Parts: sequence; structure tokens; C-alpha cells
Amino acid sequence: MKQLKLLPFFIGIFLINFGYSQSVFDEWKTIDDRTGKPKGVIKIYEKDGQMYGDVVQILEDGKENFKCTKCEGDLKDTPVLGMTIIKGAKHEGGGEWKGKHLFDPEQAMTFRCKIWLNPDNSNELKVRGYLAFIYRTQTWIRVKD
Repeated sequence: MKQLKLLPFFIGIFLINFGYSQSVFDEWKTIDDRTGKPKGVIKIYEKDGQMYGDVVQILEDGKENFKCTKCEGDLKDTPVLGMTIIKGAKHEGGGEWKGKHLFDPEQAMTFRCKIWLNPDNSNELKVRGYLAFIYRTQTWIRVKD
């Protein structure tokens, strides 16, 4: 009888872990699709029903204090650490988020974006940036505690 009383507890733990691993809202290690090297950590979060992403760590040696020197306006010479690089992406259904603001501080360029979990591995986030009809996709890796 004791085992039956513990069953809801174990089911709850399983569902919490399953739900957590399926979420795009987490910290993600960015991987340069050209070099394969980690670049930084982005915290993806939801605010007012939209997706945002902030740079919370820079992993490249020597770039820890990197400033957006190519940026213009208010972003000129601001630190990349703490910068919001994804703004206002909206859930489009089917686990996809789309938006008009994916900012690359190295190029000082803003792209349209599509973001989704890899259906084969929920610890991989696919991040695609669009410029007109040209696009590039990176795979970001979930940061595990």
C-alpha cells in the first residue's frame, strides 16, 4: 500500500523533469557554426508571452569584455555581456518561435529569426537567422547544471 502512495510523487517528478527538458526557456551555449567552438551563453526567457534572449556569459578567451564597436546609436561601444539579442519573438505553434530581432553583436546586424527545439534532441536549440532569402542555422546546446 505504501508503494501506491508514492506513485503520484514519482509521476510528478517525472512530469516535472520531462516538461523542463522540453522547454526552450533555459540557458543555451552558443556554438559557432563555422568553427564549432562555443562562444557564449544566452538565457532565453518569456516576457509578456514573447521570447527574449540575453547574453549572460562570454566563453571566448580574450572576449570577456567585448564591446559592440561596430554598433550604431545606443548600442555603440556597449558591453555585449548583458545585451538582449533576441527581442519579441512570438510562438507560432508547433514549438516554433519567430521574430524580427535576432542581433549579432560581432556583425552589428539584426536578422529575422526562427527558433525551435531539435525534435530528435530537446537539449539542442535550432536558431536560424534570415537576411532576405538567405539564412544560416546554428545549433545551441542546453547548459546543464
